[in-house]
Amino acid sequence: MLIHPWDAPHDDAEWQTWLAAHDFGQLAVTGPPGEPPLVQPLHFAYAPDRGEAVTHLARPNPLWPAIEAAPRVLLSVVDDYVYVPGPWQAPPDTPPEHGVPTSFYAAVQLSCTAHVVDDPAEKAALLNRQVGHFQPEGGSARATPGEAPYGRLLSGIRVLRLEVTDVRAKFKYAGKRSGEVRRHMVTALTNRDGPRDAAAREHLIRRGA
Repeated sequence: MLIHPWDAPHDDAEWQTWLAAHDFGQLAVTGPPGEPPLVQPLHFAYAPDRGEAVTHLARPNPLWPAIEAAPRVLLSVVDDYVYVPGPWQAPPDTPPEHGVPTSFYAAVQLSCTAHVVDDPAEKAALLNRQVGHFQPEGGSARATPGEAPYGRLLSGIRVLRLEVTDVRAKFKYAGKRSGEVRRHMVTALTNRDGPRDAAAREHLIRRGA
C-alpha cells in the first residue's frame, strides 16, 4: 500500500481510534507455491493493549495448512470509501472537466505472526474474548470445554491469535489539495449524501478541510 506523506495518519491515536470502530476485515495468507494468496473475510477482536487480534475459523478452512506453512499474515481493514468525481478536484482556476477523479478511503493493515490455538481451554478463553467484544452486554453462554451449549462445538473450529508486528495506516482524503478545494469537497459530499459520504466528509473536516 502506497502511503504519501499527506495521507499518513497524524499520529498513532488517529488509526487506533478508527480501528476501534472497525472489526471486520480480510486476512491475507501466503498461498501454496505457484498459487495466489488466500484471502478470508472475517470478524476479529483487536486488543491494542495486548498487541494482538483474535479470530476463529472452521476447521475445514483451506487457510490452515497455508498459515502453518507461512505464519506471517496480513489483516487488512478498509472502509469510509467513496468515489470522487473529477470536477470536485479541479482547482479554482481550472475548468471543472479537467479535474482528475479519484477515491477516498481509510485503511489499516496489521502485519501479524499467526499462532494457531487448538488447546480446548485456551481456545475457549480466546473465543469468549472475541464474543465479549461483539456482545459486551452478554446474552450468550460462555464457551467451556465439555459443557453445553458450546463445548461440543469447540472441536469444529480453530482459533487464531494474531500477534501484531507492524501497522500501516492511510487516510486518503485530498491531503495535498488546497484548503479551498477541500472545503468544496465537503460541500459536494454533503449535497450528494450517498453511502459513506458522511464518513468521508468527517475525515476531510477532521484532517483540516
